[in-house]
Amino acid sequence: MSRSSISGRRRQAPVFSFVLVCLLLCALGGRADMAAAHDSPDALSIRIAGNHFVDGRGTPVRMLGVNRSGTEYECMDGRGFFDGPSDAASIAVMASWHINTVRVPLNEDCWLGINGAPAAFSGAAYRDAIVAYVGRLHDAGLYAIVDLHWSAQGMLPADGKTGQGRKMADRDHAPAFWRSVGTTFGRDPAVVFDLFNEPHDISWDCWQNGCTTQDPTGSWQVAGYQSLLDAVRESGAQNPVLVAGNRWAGDLRGWPHGVHDPLHQLAASWHVYSPGPRLDSLRDLVVRPVAAAYPVVAAEFGEKDCARSWVHDFMDWADRAGISYVAWTWDSWPDCGNPVLITAYDGTATAYGSGVRDHLAALWQAQPATNVLTPLGAYAPLLILGAAAVLLIVVSVAISIFTLRRLRRRKPAQGVTGM
Repeated sequence: MSRSSISGRRRQAPVFSFVLVCLLLCALGGRADMAAAHDSPDALSIRIAGNHFVDGRGTPVRMLGVNRSGTEYECMDGRGFFDGPSDAASIAVMASWHINTVRVPLNEDCWLGINGAPAAFSGAAYRDAIVAYVGRLHDAGLYAIVDLHWSAQGMLPADGKTGQGRKMADRDHAPAFWRSVGTTFGRDPAVVFDLFNEPHDISWDCWQNGCTTQDPTGSWQVAGYQSLLDAVRESGAQNPVLVAGNRWAGDLRGWPHGVHDPLHQLAASWHVYSPGPRLDSLRDLVVRPVAAAYPVVAAEFGEKDCARSWVHDFMDWADRAGISYVAWTWDSWPDCGNPVLITAYDGTATAYGSGVRDHLAALWQAQPATNVLTPLGAYAPLLILGAAAVLLIVVSVAISIFTLRRLRRRKPAQGVTGM
């Protein structure tokens, strides 16, 4: 090394040091600004307090919104990140329906960049696209729910053939997925994690702790909900977490079956469609009691008959019960069986979508306070049913006793007549 080069570097050292100090101060300032935004009561944030969500001011709030399907399948098909527009203008159209939440389905392979996911639409590119979209949602004043929607074990691709409608999350990749998502969004107080879309055809023990299962793709290891929640917390993320019920997320009768969050940021995810076998008839006897202790989010709901009568009744019931709901879905494919809210991304509503839109508009105009269920309010239908059952038993016993007495009186009378 020559002398001239050394002396030249020495002359640049003070300038380099000054730049380094400035960069460090800017970084610290940025962190301070982020921390200040996190702590500001006016910042967009959501957390769980008791059996309900609260905003940055501690005011009870519900998550009312729509699903935005596409990010779970477009990447694996090599077509892009989104099905339809994803810019600020398209988000403004969604927000015009007076929602406060958008649920964003994710693809495990695209997020992790594995199993043949197209390089242009997976890994860092996919993650950056999702982070940017969530940022645009926040700019519009909207919360984001990110959920693990499509996944597959081993080297199978999480595509429409082997990644859609899986029984449960896979142990091979899902914990790593949630550690990564937790690291990415752990400092965002306006993001909620939905750990797996729709568990089905597994026991509640497997649902909680994992197991070995089989399906047409072979034998594989299930990651239970507890391990997924642990992966989130290991990342340092403190975000609220949704855990779906069994039987395609429609059954909360065993919920939470021992799943525990040390941060007490656990909520139930419930999917309900009509017509369909999602145990909607048990909403008062099963869902309301769960809501006595935990927030409940109908993270998917919809009407499959291209009509709007059921959704109005359902949303009205959920309003009274203080339950959040997120309609399926803000997409424009023409299929009543997989219900969509719109026919075009300018917000033109389907018949079903108009029911959701009009109900949200009426709710926004009325501005009612969020109803927080008390234990008595949550269990009232069960208590009424129990009281009715007891009354029915008492009446039945009384009728039986009365009938037996009548029969006993008749026998002596019949004997006297015979003489």
